[in-house]
Amino acid sequence: MSEENIEKNQERFEHKVETENAFDAGKGITEDTIKAISEDKDEPEWMKKRRLKAFRHFDKRPMPGWGPDLSGLDFEKISHYVRPDAQQSDDWEDVPENIKETFDKLGIPEAEKEALSGVGAQFESQVVYQNMKEEWEEKGVIFCDMDKAVQEHPELVKEYFMTKCVPAQDNKFAALHGAVWSGGSFVYVPEDVEVEIPVQAYFRMNQKGMGQFEHTLIIAEKGSKVHYIEGCSAPQYTKSNLHAGCVEVFVGEDAHVQYSTVQNWSKNTYNLNTKRAKVESEGVMEWISGSMGSKVTMLYPSSHLNGEGARANHITIGFSGEGQNIDTGAKVVHNAPNTKSTIESKSISQGDGRTNYRGLVRVPKGSHGSSVSIECDALMFSDEATSDTEPYIEIKEDDVEMAHEATVGRIGDEEIHYLMSRGIEEEEAKEMIVRGFIEPIAKELPLEYAVELNRLIELEMEGSLG
Repeated sequence: MSEENIEKNQERFEHKVETENAFDAGKGITEDTIKAISEDKDEPEWMKKRRLKAFRHFDKRPMPGWGPDLSGLDFEKISHYVRPDAQQSDDWEDVPENIKETFDKLGIPEAEKEALSGVGAQFESQVVYQNMKEEWEEKGVIFCDMDKAVQEHPELVKEYFMTKCVPAQDNKFAALHGAVWSGGSFVYVPEDVEVEIPVQAYFRMNQKGMGQFEHTLIIAEKGSKVHYIEGCSAPQYTKSNLHAGCVEVFVGEDAHVQYSTVQNWSKNTYNLNTKRAKVESEGVMEWISGSMGSKVTMLYPSSHLNGEGARANHITIGFSGEGQNIDTGAKVVHNAPNTKSTIESKSISQGDGRTNYRGLVRVPKGSHGSSVSIECDALMFSDEATSDTEPYIEIKEDDVEMAHEATVGRIGDEEIHYLMSRGIEEEEAKEMIVRGFIEPIAKELPLEYAVELNRLIELEMEGSLG
C-alpha cells in the first residue's frame, strides 16, 4: 500500500467532528442515570423496569477475575448515554452535514447503493439513519433500530429482548448493557423469506470517554435466510472508551443466518461484547468476525444448537499490536443429536501485542452423532509478541466426532528471503504472507468487507515492519 493510500485510510478512521448533543446522561451510572435514559427515549414502563433490574445485577456483580486486565476501566469516567442533536432519517441528505461527512468518509452510502438491502448508521448513542428497500418490506421483513422496535413492535421485543438468549444476569457487561443499551438493529425475517443481499449497520463512537451499547436482535423464522453485516470504529482519544454491545440471534427451523463483523476500534477502547445465537433443527448459524484496534477485546460468539441437525460455523481473525490484548474465541453447546460445529480461529500479533483463543465446546449426554472441528492458528511478528490457545472441551456422549488442531509460529526468515529474492520488498513480502494467512477468513466476507479487512491489517502493520 502506498504512503498516500495509507494516509487516506488512516484519515477515514481518525476523522473527528464537533457535534452538539441534545442529551448527555453525564459520567458514571446510578439508578437515576437509568431513569433519565429511559425518560429521554420515552420508553414504556416495562422497558424501564428491565433496565433497572439489569442495573441491580450489574451493581452487585464483580469484575471478571479471568482474561485480560480490566483495571484501567473506570465506569465513573464513562458517559453511558450521549444523544447527538440529530433526528433519525430515511433520507441520507437529511442527516446533519457534520455527521454525514463522517459516514461518507467510511463509505457507508456507496455500499448501500451498490450491494445492500438496507443500512443503519449509529452515531454515539443514537441511530441517525435507517433505510430498507421496499422489495423486502413488502415481503414482511422488518429492519429498524431497536429504539423504534420497542415503540412499534413491543410484543416481539418483550418476548425476545434479553429473555431467551442473553439474560441480563449472564455476566457483568451483559447486565451493564441491559441497563444502558441504546440504538442497534432489529431484524425480523418471516417464514420462507430469503433476503438475498445483506443488510448492514455501522456503529461510530465520536467522543472521548463515552460508552456505546447498541443492541442487535435478529429473528429468522422457519426456512428464512438473512446476512447481517456490522461495522464498528472510533477515532483515537486520550481517555478510555467502552463498547459493550449485545447480539441475540434466533435461527428458526431450517433457517440460515450469517453475522459478519469487522471492528476497528481505537487503541483506547475496551471492547467487551456478548453475542449469542439459539439454533433450531436443521438451522445454520455463521459467525464471521475480524477484531482489531482496541486496547482490550473480549469477544466469544456463542451458538446453542437446540434442534437436531443444527449447525454452527465460527470463523474469526484477531490482530494485536503494541499494548493490545485481543482475547477472542467461540462457544458452542450441542443440545441435540446430529449437530455440527466448526471453529476456525486465526490471530496475528506484533510488538508486545497479545492474542488469545479462548473456547468452549460442550456435548452433553444424548447429543449423539454430533461432530466438532476446531482449528486455531497464530502468527507472531516479534519475540515480544505472545499468543495462547485455551480450549475447553466437554464431551459426555460416546458417539461424537472430535478434531482439534492448533499451530503457533513466527514469520520465518526463510519465507521472507525467498520472496525478497524474487524482487519483492521486505514490507510487501510480510504483507503477502499475512494476506495468505487470513485468506480462508477473508473469502467468507462480502468483497467490500474482505478488502476492508486487508486494508485495516495493512494499516495496523504500517510502521512495525522491516
